[in-house]
Amino acid sequence: MIGLDDKADLRIYLQDARDALLWKLEGLSEYDIRRPVTPTGTNLLGLVKHVTSAEAVYFGETFGRPFAAPALWITGDAEPNSDMWATPDETRDRIVGLYRDVWAHSDATIESLPLDALGQVPWGKRAELTLHRILVHVIAETQRHAGHADIVRELVDGTVGLRNGDDNVAPGDSAWWEAHRNRLERAAREADRGA
Repeated sequence: MIGLDDKADLRIYLQDARDALLWKLEGLSEYDIRRPVTPTGTNLLGLVKHVTSAEAVYFGETFGRPFAAPALWITGDAEPNSDMWATPDETRDRIVGLYRDVWAHSDATIESLPLDALGQVPWGKRAELTLHRILVHVIAETQRHAGHADIVRELVDGTVGLRNGDDNVAPGDSAWWEAHRNRLERAAREADRGA
């Protein structure tokens, strides 16, 4: 045993995912954090807004501790995808600040309840879930969106990595990466011809 309880372990993973997601905004202009870089409109600030809304529901409303945040479109309470992008009047500071406020609220919920506490998710087939299950779900969702942010940020300005000061990628300059990408392209074409 490493000395940490299960709840503490889960909170470490949740906070790592939160921090990774916010790091992807650092150093970018308002335009770059908002601009859609995929056909479905995925953008960095929208990802933060979405996970803010998700945490507010999962650690707030689910456990009888409502927290005011933009509505999740998936609940049917908002326009489709409205939680996946920021309007011009929703500033970076406002969204990031709200996300940090949600963290504090979520962390208080997690701290105050045992992992087997039951909550009522306001939608879905499995509406009654434990705090443990909710924690695992929110960690997975936040990590998934942090992965989206990894790709979006790379497309925006070429920045890659796990977190500030720890890029967790192979060393190489731009020429090395171009050669690596070309090698992968050749391998993909060769595999396609052999299929």
